[in-house]
Order: sequence, then structure tokens, then C-alpha cells
Amino acid sequence: MRDVPNEVYDRFVEACHDVDRRGLLRCSCGNLSLRVDAARMLITATGSWMGKLTREQVAVCRIADGAVLNGRKPSSEVGFHAGILRSRADVNAVLHFQTPFATALACRPADAIDYAVIPEIPFYVGPVARVPYLLPGSAELAAAVTEAMREHDMVIMANHGQVTVGADLDRAIQNAEFFELACQVVLINGPSLTTLPPEAIQQIGALRAGTGRRGV
Repeated sequence: MRDVPNEVYDRFVEACHDVDRRGLLRCSCGNLSLRVDAARMLITATGSWMGKLTREQVAVCRIADGAVLNGRKPSSEVGFHAGILRSRADVNAVLHFQTPFATALACRPADAIDYAVIPEIPFYVGPVARVPYLLPGSAELAAAVTEAMREHDMVIMANHGQVTVGADLDRAIQNAEFFELACQVVLINGPSLTTLPPEAIQQIGALRAGTGRRGV
């Protein structure tokens, strides 16, 4: 099996630094993966700080089962990263992030939240899924997130954080940014919040479908 090109490592490491610069995580929380080819992916190593990530802290894993290929222990969440890449051919990047406003809402009851407050949510992010709290790094969490992501581009893990995807690294990061903005709007407005009207969501959803924007 041929080596991963240096430019792929460089792009991945820079994306990790970008995620940190944007405030999408804290210290060692959060993880990122990138499809290299049909069989392999890059993923941040366990315990690594994405803002300080080096090439030596990047694990190469097999998408089929998450097995390590370069001797570096991956994030404990390798299960859902590999699962999403197996089940979504349109996805090449998976980002688990923990931003303040979005994570605050992940600690609220799901039925009390409508995230469609700005057009970017129905257009770029689409419907938002939610899974119950499950032990981080567990097979149960990996299975739940993988299943939820089959039909969604954003999954909230209750009392934990968020997972989003994209056709490339920039698009996954963009989803996280837009979602955090929407969650900030929700929390700042409180009970006076006005969401997009249903007809607007339908119109934007039709535009999203017309562009084939699921996963991109």
C-alpha cells in the first residue's frame, strides 16, 4: 500500500489548526478525519490537541474497521469516523466539535429547539439529528452516530458535542461555524426568538436538494 502523500498530511494538519483558531473546540476535545482513498483515512491521534497537532500525531486507519495502519493510536471516536466514511460515499471529512453555544443546547431537551433561524442552516446543514448520551468512545455511540448520519449532515450527541461532515475539510468546518452561529442566535434571543417560516425552509430545502448539497 503506497504512502499517504505529504501534501495530504499537510492539508489535514492545517485544517486541524484552523478548527482550533476558529474556537470550535477546547484543548484535547474534538477530532477530525479525512478520507485518503477508498481504503484509508487520516484521523487525529488520541489525546492530541488539534491546535498544536503535528504530522506525528496523525493516525492512518482502515475505513473498513478502524484498524491502525501506521502505529499511532487514533481518537477514541474512530468508530463513528470510520462508520460515516463507510456509509456515506459523498463524505470525505468528518469533524467532531464542541463549541460553547451548540454544546449548551446539546444539554437541553431536544424537543425545545428549532435551529432554523438563519438561511445557512436549511441550505448548508439541513435537518439536524440527535442521539442520546452514550459513553464517549463506545461502540454504542459509534453505531448511533453512524446511523443518524446516514440521512443527516449534523448530529448532536446529547451532553457531549456535535458531529458534522463535508465533501472536503473546508465544508465540514463551514457547517460547524454556521451551526454554532445559529445556536448562538437561539440562546441570545431566548423566548423572543423568531425562526424562519415553514415556507422559507421549504424553499431553501428545495434549493439545497437541487444543488445536491447533501454532504457538500
